[in-house]
Amino acid sequence: MKASTGERLYVHSRTVEQADRAGVILEVRGENGAPPYLVRFDDGHERLVYPGTDCEVEGHPAGA
Repeated sequence: MKASTGERLYVHSRTVEQADRAGVILEVRGENGAPPYLVRFDDGHERLVYPGTDCEVEGHPAGA
């Protein structure tokens, strides 16, 4: 997985009872866009994330 600062990271829930999470990537700490990523989730919490198969990155919209 590769990402850049400002892109959105989505973590999909593995259970029905738990909601998906989304946030903005604040820092890319790996080389060439590789994890880990410092993410500020929509609830305001910040966490260092090593994304797994339940994650996806949404790039910047065209022209942004």
